[in-house]
Amino acid sequence: MNTLLNHGFWWTLAGIGAVVAAKTFLNKKRTIDFHDKTVVITGGSRGLGLELARKFAQEGANVAICARDQAELDRAQSDLRMRGSDVFTYACDLTDKAQVEQFITAVGQVLGPVDVLVNNAGTIIVGPVEHMTEGDFREAMESNFWSAFTMINAVLPQMRERKTGRIVNITSFGGKVAVPHLAPYSVSKFAFVGYSEGLRSELLKDDILVTTICPGLIRTGSPRNAIFKGQNEKEYTVFKISDSIPLFTIAADDCARQVIDACRTGEAERIITLPAKLAAAIHGFAPGLVTDTLAWANAFLPEPGGIGDQRTVGKASETWLSESILTRLTDEAAVENNEMGN
Repeated sequence: MNTLLNHGFWWTLAGIGAVVAAKTFLNKKRTIDFHDKTVVITGGSRGLGLELARKFAQEGANVAICARDQAELDRAQSDLRMRGSDVFTYACDLTDKAQVEQFITAVGQVLGPVDVLVNNAGTIIVGPVEHMTEGDFREAMESNFWSAFTMINAVLPQMRERKTGRIVNITSFGGKVAVPHLAPYSVSKFAFVGYSEGLRSELLKDDILVTTICPGLIRTGSPRNAIFKGQNEKEYTVFKISDSIPLFTIAADDCARQVIDACRTGEAERIITLPAKLAAAIHGFAPGLVTDTLAWANAFLPEPGGIGDQRTVGKASETWLSESILTRLTDEAAVENNEMGN
């Protein structure tokens, strides 16, 4: 019996060693240098997208960013130029297929074919499900899923023809675990995660590596530009404070660094922040426990009411508590990452 156990132990070690060796070999084989690569980042004018643009530019990449707001793009371009980098900017509504195709054509003319696509653009709507309309769900799908779908289809032909390419899809922890008061957002991100994982399996044959990124809360300063319904001031205060908690959240530059590292080696998936990793792991084997725990947490969130089905943005929902020392990190991030507006 002891002999069998010893053999089993050594075979297990050998198996683990083989897996580690294979992973190391693949990582080395798939690792790329971003110098002179053409990198397209959607939603690159502020928040995580802007931080990604900064870091890809520092790596020597030729960066193109798009967003709907030209003034916002101009401020982002000025920010990058002050840091010693220049980028190609393009005002584009990603829910419009024609505009997406025009953007990619323009990138090709100015910078060359796309080597790396980072789908980062998206919107977030916060509030109880009682105030979420069909329109909210459709808008979330358009902004968070279909826009990425359209962008991927715009670059895939050239990537397939060249037999090379990287696609990084910034989904969310909310695409792994459905969080209360974020129903439209989670629905769209679940769809995005599934699509991204499916693409990975089907595009490897073409040497196109798809990486799914599922971050937890990132301190980008974005709550002020998120959409709120119901008791908007309370919803915003909870959201902004949660987004400011050290250790529970991650700084935008640290998150961007992890995204770029995952892209560099062509990882299949990376979940970012320890709370997100733990929750996703527990949800994997005990989904009922997680959803029931979240149901308990939901009891402490604002009830329906306030402005009801109407919408407003975070910056119009400030209170003394949302502007207190509890949210200092988020306020600093908003200034740093072009979230303040004019």
